[in-house]
Amino acid sequence: MELKQLKYFLCVAELGSFSKAAVQLSVAQPILSRQIRSLEQDLNAELFYRNGRGIVLSEAGKLLEAYAKEIIQTAGKASFEIMAMKAAPRGRITIAMPPSIGWVLTVPLVMRCRGEFPMIALHVVEGFSGHVTEWLSTGRIDIGVVYNAPRLPSLLTEPLLEERLVLLGPANDPAGAGTGPLPASRLEDIPLILPARPHGLRLLIDRTLEKLGIVANVQLELDAMASTLGLVEAGAGYTILCDAAVRPLVKAGRIRSWPIDDPKMTRQLMLATSTQRPTGVATRVVAKMIRAQVAELFAGERQGELVG
Repeated sequence: MELKQLKYFLCVAELGSFSKAAVQLSVAQPILSRQIRSLEQDLNAELFYRNGRGIVLSEAGKLLEAYAKEIIQTAGKASFEIMAMKAAPRGRITIAMPPSIGWVLTVPLVMRCRGEFPMIALHVVEGFSGHVTEWLSTGRIDIGVVYNAPRLPSLLTEPLLEERLVLLGPANDPAGAGTGPLPASRLEDIPLILPARPHGLRLLIDRTLEKLGIVANVQLELDAMASTLGLVEAGAGYTILCDAAVRPLVKAGRIRSWPIDDPKMTRQLMLATSTQRPTGVATRVVAKMIRAQVAELFAGERQGELVG
């Protein structure tokens, strides 16, 4: 039993004539007759009787008529609501991202979503990239913004941008980092506040310096970005992050930043979704907004503009 057959059946029942129904439906009468016969075969019942004035519904036809009207009405309602959902997406979307990106992305993203798609409710969670990847793999979240995501069957990933890391320090520069780009080799002397292993940023820094045959001068291990920046501002040490994440603090003169050279340190920011959860209209809309918002926020990063 198909929706098309039910629509044909209802039209014939309403007009009481196969020829009139064929004209209204814009189909050839033999095709219409075959569809009705197929429906009768599926139901194993005659749906129409012929009399001198044309055709009338049988008892089985009268019973089917009531159900067919309800089915067609329900299908039409579902189609309308699906189309409306595409025009005005709705639902609850869970996003997870590291604190370093959440620091600058969450507020503008939420405000943008509220303005453009008020029927979408965002649930934003912060976590290190490893945790975000795990949550995606198990289907706990819809979208993740992560650094250097691994290739897994449970993940669909796309690059957002390549971030350059910078040294961040107190405004008075007690360690004498100086002016201009800082050679990576200097990081064995400058007192650093960094997250502990196996944090992805720490692993990246350690691997880079290992190639130079040196070890970072880590004075304090702290897995909390806000507290780390507070300590840097207070003069307790230096740290390493992407420039865009702390640009407002640098512009306000609360901390200073130095590009790291010889070699440069970069990490890839990626958008990831889970194959373990259905990707609906609302998820695709939010993913598109994240791409646009990251492009706006990190425009200077893409152009290589770093605050010195």
